[in-house]
Amino acid sequence: MIRKHVGILIYEEVEVLDFCGPFEVFSVTRLREELRRDEPSPFLPLLIAEDLQPVTATGGMRVLPHHSLTDCPQLDVLVVPGGWGFRHHMQNTALHDWIRRQADKAETVAAVCTGAMLLSSAGLLDGSRATTHWRFLDAMHDAFPAVTVVRDKHFVQDGRMFTSAGISAGIDMSLKLVEQYFGDTIARATARHMEYPYPDNDTRRIQL
Repeated sequence: MIRKHVGILIYEEVEVLDFCGPFEVFSVTRLREELRRDEPSPFLPLLIAEDLQPVTATGGMRVLPHHSLTDCPQLDVLVVPGGWGFRHHMQNTALHDWIRRQADKAETVAAVCTGAMLLSSAGLLDGSRATTHWRFLDAMHDAFPAVTVVRDKHFVQDGRMFTSAGISAGIDMSLKLVEQYFGDTIARATARHMEYPYPDNDTRRIQL
């Protein structure tokens, strides 16, 4: 089996569920549910950071990345999570360059929560429909006029670009990515294994 490389960016003050939720989805996906214990996921999720030092996420969780920006393999799927730390990287040209290089060759580019702000600051969402955490919808609209900000959706697909609302919405978006790659049956089996309700629609879950 040739596994899809899923690179999930992490950085100081990244939101825990923003990266752990997608990591869980991609790591527990199986093509044959009856062989769950014997066969790996068709996805290979990897945590990527600027260097190989431990990263402290929100709440104090310390995480070890698999790769740094310099030794990261080419990714099939790039996932950029959010969290308060995103603000420190809005002008990080080295990180933006890496995101753009990976995105150029990736099949799919996704952002969770305020990760959409990082994709926007790298210029990757210009001309696209996208969403983000409800607290940052206005900020995204004002800072990035070339992005069409969608306010009423839990997750948004525009071509190969996926964005989601805040935090837990990254799980729903990731399940829809599983569906895109391997179909509805596999995606629903993944959600069932997680005991997570499958996102049958993309309506935002909270009232603004």
